[in-house]
Amino acid sequence: MHIFGKILGAFFGFLFGGPVGAIFGLFLGHQFDKARRLNQAGFHTGNFGSGPSQAERQEEFFKAAFSVMGHVAKAKGKVTKEEIQLASIMMDRMSLHGEQRLAAQNAFRDGKDANFPLENVLERVRISAGGRFDLMQFFLELQISAAFADGDIHPSERNVLHKIAQGLGFSSEQLESRLRMQEASFRFQHGGGFGGQQRHHHSSAGGQWQQASTKDRLSDAYSVLGVSENADDKEIKRAYRKLMNEHHPDKLMAKGLPPEMMNVAKEKSQEIQQAYDLIKKEKGFK
Repeated sequence: MHIFGKILGAFFGFLFGGPVGAIFGLFLGHQFDKARRLNQAGFHTGNFGSGPSQAERQEEFFKAAFSVMGHVAKAKGKVTKEEIQLASIMMDRMSLHGEQRLAAQNAFRDGKDANFPLENVLERVRISAGGRFDLMQFFLELQISAAFADGDIHPSERNVLHKIAQGLGFSSEQLESRLRMQEASFRFQHGGGFGGQQRHHHSSAGGQWQQASTKDRLSDAYSVLGVSENADDKEIKRAYRKLMNEHHPDKLMAKGLPPEMMNVAKEKSQEIQQAYDLIKKEKGFK
């Protein structure tokens, strides 16, 4: 816990200004301690009034993504080999090699530290994202996707995700909605909702499995778009266009998404397109 700045600030403030000075010194000391925590997490603490460059904002966003990912992985206690492998899979999705991959690994390792300053790092994310909703949404979805990479989210991971959502300005309801969409996304990507063991039913059940699998995949497609199965054509189209606008790779890049994350954005937009195409085919509208 960082209190050195607060102690010094309060002491010298009281020395020169009495009780009022002590309060002011305590505030300045708190700002100093916050800056130290950010430095330890590997983030810049310069004057943002002067305006960081696009490259600097992208670098901070990138580091924060993997450090917070490490923090989520640590939520269950000791980080397992499987969770490290999941982080490596995420790095593979981004085609990270050499120095880029090393930077991601170091950031992931920083996130596992018991004193990782989550709130301060999320504050920096909001600053580096310029308050842009779609960039912060991408950051949150990236954490959800990484946590859900094994097909399930542990209760302690869920709790941390709620803290992340709150730190980025999202409500609990918005997070739960994104979690449901990600769960459907996982099933949609893997081609069905019954689980692998169901595929081994005897041949007489083959037709039933195929029918059920198609039905569940369609249901998941609706969930991927965030609409109900009773939604009309206009509502479906509106949801599709909104999601595509929020996840369009080129638009995200123009707003500050690190180029290393372009592949993940492309995958998400392709998934949205596939879900929409499936619904459009089943409902028969153009």
